[in-house]
Amino acid sequence: MRAGVLALQGAFREHLWALERLGVKGIPVRKPAELALCDALVIPGGESTTIGRLLKVCGLMEPLLERARAGMPFFGTCAGMVLLAREIEGSAQPRLGLVDIVVRRNAFGRQVDSFETDLIIPALGEEPFRGVFIRAPYAVRVGPGVDVLCSLGEKVVLARQGKNLAAAFHPELTADLRLHRYFLTVVGGFKV
Repeated sequence: MRAGVLALQGAFREHLWALERLGVKGIPVRKPAELALCDALVIPGGESTTIGRLLKVCGLMEPLLERARAGMPFFGTCAGMVLLAREIEGSAQPRLGLVDIVVRRNAFGRQVDSFETDLIIPALGEEPFRGVFIRAPYAVRVGPGVDVLCSLGEKVVLARQGKNLAAAFHPELTADLRLHRYFLTVVGGFKV
């Protein structure tokens, strides 16, 4: 299998390295022809408004939506979560709207408010997962078809809907590959 990582802006290299450590061919995606080579797609953290604009400029918005309709799995982290959301509080910025959540951008505060914490994610086992939160969003509301996989209090930080996974944190900035593996095997249905 080949997993693409949207490489328009943000922490795409770290996701490519995580995929490679799992033995998966990672493809940087900047144009529709590269997207066509992929079986799954990771949307990294970065600046969601910039990435959303670049999706339109690079002609990727409609091809991404077509691939989603055809069943391609998507994994969005931080800004990627924002781009996967159905609605963004107070914003009409471009987004894919593949996960029925309402997100709040930069919800944990500014860059200086970034933090790390151990997360309990039952889908990954008993061992805590280190969550790296950098100007992170979170979901303030989830639709009926969304599975909440992890919350910090009332703040939803990991959610799944069908073949789409949205995380408020940066799993690619840790050595723990469990969430990438979960996306590929459980959400995507691939063998890794």
